[in-house]
Amino acid sequence: MLNRYDELDMNILSELSNDASISVPKLAKKLGINASVIYSRIKRLVKRGVIKYFTIVTNDEALGINVHAIIGINMDPKMRQNVRKEVSAIPEIRSIAEVSGRFDMLVTVGAKNLEDLHHIVMDKIGEIEGVSNTETFVEMHRYEKAYNFSPLIQNK
Repeated sequence: MLNRYDELDMNILSELSNDASISVPKLAKKLGINASVIYSRIKRLVKRGVIKYFTIVTNDEALGINVHAIIGINMDPKMRQNVRKEVSAIPEIRSIAEVSGRFDMLVTVGAKNLEDLHHIVMDKIGEIEGVSNTETFVEMHRYEKAYNFSPLIQNK
């Protein structure tokens, strides 16, 4: 069965993506819809697996995380599972994506400072059996963009 979602569903997703802590009554007022309708729509989106979970966004600088980087990793294909397992165990790693192209894997990292980043890249990632080389891209500035779900509305 193909699930269909309408403009209200997309507006709810957009608003919750921007601020998941918004109360249902406040969201209802913002969208001009009855709170009971908003509540049932959110419940339905969760039940259908569209909303996987609600989470928080932390202020990394307040936590002492001042450097963010993306690290491209090349690896021995026979060691893929070991590399994935070992990289996953590094606490500073935020996300892991196996990709096509120049690298086999891209990981995002949060570090206290450049020295800490160097330690993560050289002593943690670089020492993993199966990693052949890495290339690090330090973020100079990050711009977070709110996602607009409206283009995803399926036409009838």
